[in-house]
Amino acid sequence: MKEEDVRPKWIFDNYLELAATDSQTYFRRGEKEKINCPACNNTGEFSFSKNGFNYEECEVCFTLFVSPRPLAKAFNKYYTEAPSVKYWATTFYKETEEARRELLWKPKAELIKKTMEYWGDSSELSTVVDIGGGYGIFAEEIKTLTGISPVIIEPGPELANICKGKGFNVIEKFLESLNVSDLPKSRKVFVSFELFEHLHSPEEFLINLSKLMLPQDMFIFTTLSGVGADISVLWERSKSVSPPHHLNFFNPKSIQILLKRLGFETLEISTPGKLDIDILKNSEELITDRFWKRFISLASEEHKIIMQKALKDTCFSSHLMVVCRKFE
Repeated sequence: MKEEDVRPKWIFDNYLELAATDSQTYFRRGEKEKINCPACNNTGEFSFSKNGFNYEECEVCFTLFVSPRPLAKAFNKYYTEAPSVKYWATTFYKETEEARRELLWKPKAELIKKTMEYWGDSSELSTVVDIGGGYGIFAEEIKTLTGISPVIIEPGPELANICKGKGFNVIEKFLESLNVSDLPKSRKVFVSFELFEHLHSPEEFLINLSKLMLPQDMFIFTTLSGVGADISVLWERSKSVSPPHHLNFFNPKSIQILLKRLGFETLEISTPGKLDIDILKNSEELITDRFWKRFISLASEEHKIIMQKALKDTCFSSHLMVVCRKFE
């Protein structure tokens, strides 16, 4: 799989241009608050600025995060009306739906099914709750595999309507506005994909999620790892570092710190990424590290495949997957 297959350059570049404009429109003015590391609560050190947002890195757990951070109400307004959000929900998803279905969502649904079967009693896990269901592709694929029709939580009006049009039960709210009564009473597996890096407060998100969970309910999510190869090498030049969308870059160490202090048991950490080396190849002119510049230029395709597998196996790919559950 190549980056271009699931994230065509022209579409993604247009999206990033809109996001840069939105940064000025929605966040140039307004109150901001200084925050500590969202994982371990230690102070961070300034690393770089991008699109008017300052990023700090925690010297204890290496989490990369935006601070100072605009208030939550500014992000709520942004995610319900900004042009870049609408572009992602319409043009990006529409143009890439089938490619992403085959290359990303079908394999991901199969992985989630296996994970549910391995860590839980599948006969009891009768409800899948998809937080930030997007275009509904995962919901379609997991329903095909398991027969379970997920409940989708999607606050974005455009995406919510798309999911409703596919026949899914959609709750058009942000998670913090959700009540236990909004959800079925059965045991649940909560899932979210590429959402955690967007959260204004990951801690509040997990606290609110915990209130909706029964003991032993699972939460499976993917996010971006700030110690992953392509993000670490490209750093502020990385397209994945794209404020105002991506605010938090945890890693296999720091995400466990956050989960433990909020009452979650980590069951599994992996980085099943496939694109780090290809992303670096596509951004070769931006690489300043001597080793990686030489490797991308000189390594054979076979050796690049070997390196990508090594990044995946050692948890240094930038695509992070976490399986956890609520303590008793």
